[in-house]
Amino acid sequence: MRRTLVLPGCVAGAMIATAAISGCSSPSSSSAATGGGTAAKTTITIGLPNSAPSFANSDVAVAQAEGYFAKEGLNVQVSNLSSGVPVVQGVVGGSLNIGASSIEPVVNAASQGAPIQIVGSYANKLTVNMVTPKTITSPAQLRGKRLGIQQVGAFREVMTRIVIEGAGLTTSDVSYVPSSSSAYISELLAGEISSGVLQEEQTLTALRKDSQLHVLVNYEQAQPDYFYGTYIASKSWLAGHQATLQKFLTAITTAHRFMYQDKAATVAIVAKNTGDSSATIAAAYDVLLTGEGVFPLNSGLSLDRISATIATMKKYKILTGTAPALSSLVNTGPVDAVISQLGPATDTNQSE
Repeated sequence: MRRTLVLPGCVAGAMIATAAISGCSSPSSSSAATGGGTAAKTTITIGLPNSAPSFANSDVAVAQAEGYFAKEGLNVQVSNLSSGVPVVQGVVGGSLNIGASSIEPVVNAASQGAPIQIVGSYANKLTVNMVTPKTITSPAQLRGKRLGIQQVGAFREVMTRIVIEGAGLTTSDVSYVPSSSSAYISELLAGEISSGVLQEEQTLTALRKDSQLHVLVNYEQAQPDYFYGTYIASKSWLAGHQATLQKFLTAITTAHRFMYQDKAATVAIVAKNTGDSSATIAAAYDVLLTGEGVFPLNSGLSLDRISATIATMKKYKILTGTAPALSSLVNTGPVDAVISQLGPATDTNQSE
């Protein structure tokens, strides 16, 4: 599928000219110290929801490699955690300034009164597939099988639950096998589990290694209105760090736009970040960016899609409390300010 990507003139020209996008201002660009010195960087700690880095979370790696964080005066320290659940816990507890998590743990924490807000998105469309042996041709055939998850309430368990309950099964009809994101492929290959919810690059690797595996469910096709990845922060941290957050979101938004503009550089950075081959990441790029447009070019925070996702969580009993009001859960102010400064970008397959 051919894509048409239109960036603001300053941003597009600067991306071609230099990785640091010199010549484009941002609402939070660092100013040099007087006397020709360099301004001190602000250190922030962010948590990512995979023990092994994924393509979906590689916008941070792109922002690091292309110097976008440095241009904004940020020193970003990254913690890779087992799932979105400990990421949310870290944001609430204060050990993380910003967290990247699928939306479910965020909504559930907010429903229990946690003072957190969604402030951005890393990939607002689903980037995963359920992979099973070819002998399983329908979700109903998962009955009695061992299914790989992270932990109950985390993203891959939620995706698994949507599939089995959509087939009229319950969690008591299957056996959950807790696993790390880096172990799903080996456990599928060994026959230790009968399903795994895999990121696109993991899917390609698994299918290449075992021709008896196949994609049972492509989630972006099955749940096109489902909102996936959020950036979150606590309300207390936000109260004193609006400028810092805008710097972070400026770097991330610029990274997203760069990813659509420069496939070769993006593939090289993501392959290094995930440990996958360049060929695998190039194929995943063709699906995730060229085909599906999963990385937002602008704010990415569609309230309609977030509301629809919360409704899906209710339907499948994933929501553990009272649904939080969107006005409290989602704070679009900082990213809207960033897009206003950078200028909006448009794309034939990604409008948010």
